[in-house]
Amino acid sequence: MAEGISDYTKFVVDLRRHMWLAGVETELRRLIWQIAVTGKYISAKIHESNRKLAGLRNVYGEEQLALDRSADEILKNQLHHSGFVRQYASEEQEAIVEIGEGNGKYFVTADPLDGSSLVDTNLSIGTIIGIHRETFLTEGARSMVAALYITYGPLITMVYSAGKGTHEFVLNREGEYVLSQENIRLNEQGSIYSLGGLRKDWTDGHLRFVEFLEERGYKLRYSGGFVPDINQVLIKKGGVFTYPALRKNPHGKLRLLFELQPMAFIATQAGGMATDGHRDILSIPVEELDQCSPIYIGSSFEIRKAAEFLEQGS
Repeated sequence: MAEGISDYTKFVVDLRRHMWLAGVETELRRLIWQIAVTGKYISAKIHESNRKLAGLRNVYGEEQLALDRSADEILKNQLHHSGFVRQYASEEQEAIVEIGEGNGKYFVTADPLDGSSLVDTNLSIGTIIGIHRETFLTEGARSMVAALYITYGPLITMVYSAGKGTHEFVLNREGEYVLSQENIRLNEQGSIYSLGGLRKDWTDGHLRFVEFLEERGYKLRYSGGFVPDINQVLIKKGGVFTYPALRKNPHGKLRLLFELQPMAFIATQAGGMATDGHRDILSIPVEELDQCSPIYIGSSFEIRKAAEFLEQGS
């Protein structure tokens, strides 16, 4: 008998079912599911916008596209009606936004559309979310309970962790997020590297680390989009992404709260590591919303090796 819809659905595990089976607490899994649904609306907005981009500037001085603001509004409005969120902090907002009546259980951070400057080149971009059980302005290891990112590429995929492993879902043609990979595990050592910053601005320690990787035949994989580059390291089961401290910018470029903490949470749950070259990213206290940090994230071998080279001097 030919396979039909009933045969197909027999083996499908959708996002809500997966979180229920994994024992994710009820309010948290409802919140994650609502955010995942929001990814559909943001994706629709990306397609609608196409290349009709309006140039504005965001609060941190980068190029901001009208699309960023739309994605931020979509997320904020969805969270406002969720009933689970007390505060919302976004890369597109100057301050923390109070949500609802102030009795929501969670605090949510968002980079609503990371890599939006790549839209006109048709490269993949993404949404990054962190979910905290208390104020953001502390160490991520103390406050984070879940993180996820959505990649808008040839497929729409979502990777989430609620502290019970890291899992990938694909948005299928019926509009459901269905399980693609469960319990993703990074190998101790990978074979790809993804490097941010200009080589002339790297410190001596970082340069020697990169030369170490090159001598061992690591393959360069870098798109300039944080989400697709991290996603590649994760899905390929190993390697390293880094945006280091630079000679003129020791704090790096990427934002601790909106970008680094959620990805560190996901990578750690996949058996990897994430540091600023010395300290665990999730142990660094967040003191300001726009606080930046260097990042080394991926397989444990590469992250420990980076620390060795950086310790030897910059």
